[in-house]
Amino acid sequence: MEHSVPSTRTVPNPAPATAARPGRAPRPRVVLELLKPITWFPPMWAFMCGAVSSGAGLDGRWWFVAGGVLLAGPLVCGTSQAVNDWFDRHVDAINEPHRPIPSGRMPGRWGLYVALVATLISAAVAWLLGPIVFIAGLVGLAFAWAYSAPPLRFKANGWLGPLVCGLTYEGLSWFTGAAVMLGAMPSVEVIAVLVLYSLGAHGIMVLNDFKAVEGDRQTGLTSLPVVLGVSNAAKFACVTMAAAQVVVVALLAVWGFTLSAVIVACVLAAQIAAMPRLLRDPAKYAPWYNGVGVTLYVLGMLAAALGLGGYI
Repeated sequence: MEHSVPSTRTVPNPAPATAARPGRAPRPRVVLELLKPITWFPPMWAFMCGAVSSGAGLDGRWWFVAGGVLLAGPLVCGTSQAVNDWFDRHVDAINEPHRPIPSGRMPGRWGLYVALVATLISAAVAWLLGPIVFIAGLVGLAFAWAYSAPPLRFKANGWLGPLVCGLTYEGLSWFTGAAVMLGAMPSVEVIAVLVLYSLGAHGIMVLNDFKAVEGDRQTGLTSLPVVLGVSNAAKFACVTMAAAQVVVVALLAVWGFTLSAVIVACVLAAQIAAMPRLLRDPAKYAPWYNGVGVTLYVLGMLAAALGLGGYI
């Protein structure tokens, strides 16, 4: 159920000398590599934006905030990375053969075991943070599995996969941050902004697919760079990111958060200025834009959150 197709390409084995023996538990640093700490930042940042947008003080809630950051980043996001690596092990053998599972450093079914244990730990922590956060955590975990695992495997669809990522990485984490601080549902304004930033994040997720075009083609994944072509997919990503922020600016202005709206408009203008370079050679400049444009995008998220929280 991996959507694989026959290939004549030889898959390299980059680290046979360091491969773990079958049945032996992988080393802790290999488990950490499987959980991809570099991917934890976006949901942790979104959680922080949610906490700020709530407008609630930290008095007496430090432990809830710390637990929420742990839940959003290392636990739920880390779980999603383990699940993805397990069900994508054949794709990674082409795109990223150095990863723990295809390289043999995490042997047998250990990748699956790590994903299952991380799921249970994540659910337990979410339960400790209250009923609303528990439900949000379960939704996030359900999407983490549905994104990569058959029969749903949302990532096999280039339109649906990035949407699910955006809604969980950005939207659900933002919602959780606000809910932790308030102990209740966030306001309609907060929910509207987090949904918009989640939809805009669809474009960010499309940019991440450029590095895996060859493997996606060989294994039947219909990512947007494969379906639309790299150039058209890059244009779609830029329009998606920009359009969502235009609506955020308009809403913030209508609600009276003028300074917040101006700041988001400025970071959007800077992103638009960077987009022509990305569009000249999307495959080459996608990592550059992720470092420049996406940084501006998330700074806009914080500016919006500060306005909603009454800080600016």
